[in-house]
Amino acid sequence: MSNSRKSCLFFLIVIGALLLAGCLNKQTPVDKMYEILEKVVSSEEGFKEQQEPLVELEKQEKKIYDQIISLGMKEFEKINQLSNDAIVIVDKRKEHMDKEQESINASQKEFQTISPLIMEIEESALKDKANELYEIMIERYEIHDQLYQHYSEGVELDKELYTMFQNEEIQMEQLDSQITKINAVYEKILEDNKRFNEKTEKYNETKLAFYKESGLKIETE
Repeated sequence: MSNSRKSCLFFLIVIGALLLAGCLNKQTPVDKMYEILEKVVSSEEGFKEQQEPLVELEKQEKKIYDQIISLGMKEFEKINQLSNDAIVIVDKRKEHMDKEQESINASQKEFQTISPLIMEIEESALKDKANELYEIMIERYEIHDQLYQHYSEGVELDKELYTMFQNEEIQMEQLDSQITKINAVYEKILEDNKRFNEKTEKYNETKLAFYKESGLKIETE
């Protein structure tokens, strides 16, 4: 065998090895989806971080509200100060809720990139499960959008109420009307929150079922 033929053969062997390596390392649509879905989890870390401070702020505000209700109008100066304190807390609640929504928006933007990958899945049962997963998560995002809108509305009504407490001429009927509006909005918020949590649980269950159907080996807590 001549040196030129040896060089040619060696070149072909190297190219063949590189092509083989490329095939072995090529990601399937499911592999790519897994990476994206894990990034979605990371995107919602900001969402999780808002939960504890939000609950704590709501407790603080409730305590102030109860104090205001327990005071008579003769202690107007005290009511005025407490109302100002409550408004500060309401504004902080809104800031945390805004951060929560930003985190959910980032999650949605990341999640929607799996849509073209689902189209690449050839196995019918697996594609159906992937589509189910996608639909559940999109519904979850829509529910949170409603939750955010209602929460924002509730915050504005809360601030209006505390401003009304600072008016010595305010009538009890006006306060009652405002509180009724607030209660109605927070009923919606509670329902939104319940639906959101249920949809989150359903998504996590479906995601695990999708991984199982795909044969993807993952660690679960």
